[in-house]
Amino acid sequence: MTYGNRLREQIAAPGTTPLIGVYDMYSASIAAEHYDGMFVSGFGFAASHYGLPDIGFIAWPDMLAFVQRLRGAFPAHHLLVDIDDGYVDPEVACHMVQSLERAGASGVILEDQKRPRRCGHADGKLVLPLEEYLEKLQLVLATRNDLLVVARTDATEEDDILHRAEALAATDADVVLVDGVRSVEWIERIRGVVGSKPLLFNQIAGGKSPRLSLTELTDLDVDVAIYSTPCLFAAHKAMDTALAELRLADGRLPAAEANMIGVKESTDLLARNITRHHPAAAPQGAAR
Repeated sequence: MTYGNRLREQIAAPGTTPLIGVYDMYSASIAAEHYDGMFVSGFGFAASHYGLPDIGFIAWPDMLAFVQRLRGAFPAHHLLVDIDDGYVDPEVACHMVQSLERAGASGVILEDQKRPRRCGHADGKLVLPLEEYLEKLQLVLATRNDLLVVARTDATEEDDILHRAEALAATDADVVLVDGVRSVEWIERIRGVVGSKPLLFNQIAGGKSPRLSLTELTDLDVDVAIYSTPCLFAAHKAMDTALAELRLADGRLPAAEANMIGVKESTDLLARNITRHHPAAAPQGAAR
């Protein structure tokens, strides 16, 4: 079964499928210990690879190379990839989709923002005319073989949100995402207009959307939940704390503790990225 069809099958199963945002190979190695699905977040990748905010700096060859490395280390995990607006041009979007599918991506998210683009939970977002976006989306859909495609709108006006969600649901896209949804009521309204089409919900700490459990999302008939930044923000806090403590201790490393991460724990984690390729290796990701 192809990677795209494996993810479709997972999404079609009962419950809400969680996909955890990863930003580099180390964060992915940790995420793989807990979940069987990853989301290659544009927010996290822009921060990690460039040290810049998620406002359009990502170059498609860099994202492609990252996905190739991920698939090499995680042969059995779902990989949903944020490709922003397809890197502007429809031709580039189609080339990227073909390249990602060959690299082993499970799916992509294609948004309707126009430049200058913004994080989906930021203010000041602008969207393409609907027909222009639908033309790009249709070209991407015609280009893919089995790759799963999520059609995303960043509309902010109430009437436009529902109009675009309904239009995206009428396409051959596999899943619909309305980013920056502000309330449970709006999840229900969007669910009403997309009909039977699978629905994706994006959660990000400090973002515009409510914090909901997988049980609550299942009750709302949401099929997929992406968690864009839990690894990135946790690493930010942990590193800031560790370095502040190191400075206060005049550069003396803390004493070893039972739950401390040291050389052995780190090496063991990374070694599993090799053993996953052994036929007898047990899968590391936890189901749902």
